[in-house]
Amino acid sequence: MVYFFTVTAPVVAASAASADDGSNTNTESYTVYMGKNQSENELLIKYGHPEDVWFHVDNLSSAHVYIRMKSKSNTNNNNGSITSMTIDDLHDELILDCATLVKANSIAGCKKSETDIVYTRWKNLKKTSGMVDGQVGFHRPENVHKIKAYKDNARIKKIEKTKTEIETNVQDYLYKSQQDRIKEIQQQQKDHQRKQDKIEKQKKLEDAKQKELLSYDRLFNNTSANTEEGIQNNINATGDSTAAEEYEDDFF
Repeated sequence: MVYFFTVTAPVVAASAASADDGSNTNTESYTVYMGKNQSENELLIKYGHPEDVWFHVDNLSSAHVYIRMKSKSNTNNNNGSITSMTIDDLHDELILDCATLVKANSIAGCKKSETDIVYTRWKNLKKTSGMVDGQVGFHRPENVHKIKAYKDNARIKKIEKTKTEIETNVQDYLYKSQQDRIKEIQQQQKDHQRKQDKIEKQKKLEDAKQKELLSYDRLFNNTSANTEEGIQNNINATGDSTAAEEYEDDFF
């Protein structure tokens, strides 16, 4: 059985200056999911989304809690690319909700007044042979974050009110969800590459056009005397000079 929760948290402010002044009142809802036991935790390890964030009580047995991350438009450039959220995009309240939830679902952790919670991206989880169900390591331990969680019954009750569950065909559901996400990422990458190719093609055309214009300018500046108009101008100039000389001879 896998439990799903809907957690609402403030949107991270675009700049540090507005992050703590209370002016940012926008909120966003996130799907948080959790396995009921070791077998479900193992399925979540196997069929997670690459960008999702995993939570666990540090050095104690606990449920595995995940945040389903969202896609976002990349506003740092003008290429219209779509990227996934990063951990830095998560508001502290959302992280604390998940940390509190995972603490409450630890047999040993829930009895403590506070516990350390570790969290990292799903793609950083490392599963090796010999590990029991639900046990993981990390590809890059330096990318694991840590936060303290405290008993907070009010916070847990608020989260629990949103709980839904999947009891049957759990593996099929998780597998399909993962494959759908992989296809979505691949499509986003293809769309982004097409946009990049279009931008690059347009740039090459503009560069070629500019080069051609510069080439014509040099051609007219350097060889104007060889053109039909240039030759005629030279003839006219020569004729005028000859006529002037003959007129002067006649005068004298």
